[in-house]
Amino acid sequence: MAKNVELDGFDRAMLDRLRVNNQTPARVLAEQVGLSESAVLRRLRSLRKRGVIVADVSVVHPAVLGTPLTIHVLVSLEREGTAALDAFERKLRAREEVHGAWYVTGEADFVLLLRVSSMEAYEGFTREMFQDDPNVRAFRTIVALRDVSNFRPA
Repeated sequence: MAKNVELDGFDRAMLDRLRVNNQTPARVLAEQVGLSESAVLRRLRSLRKRGVIVADVSVVHPAVLGTPLTIHVLVSLEREGTAALDAFERKLRAREEVHGAWYVTGEADFVLLLRVSSMEAYEGFTREMFQDDPNVRAFRTIVALRDVSNFRPA
């Protein structure tokens, strides 16, 4: 994890552009941020080595993968001891429907981002993951109607 990493204006400008399109060629990045191509490549290597850039990914349209429904779930546990948290986290990591999971503060203990093929598939997921788990006190479902973020698949 990158902690206390110094980023200057050039680094931030490059990262802003890479967050939108990580396939931007170094030559183009260099033109956009006002550096040489070799300086951009050197900075990118450094950002990866220092853990600032943790992954280069492709955002795939969920419908193409057969998972057009995006569902957010707030999960509250009965117990939050180390063993209980570790067990729940292991269950989450084992499920392909889970595309993001955060341990949070507030009214819920976890916020999940799920991609599923149908409401029937989500119901099966809830039965296996929540209803059959005695440590899950409650869960609240939020179904996304559409993606309005900058990362929306075209």
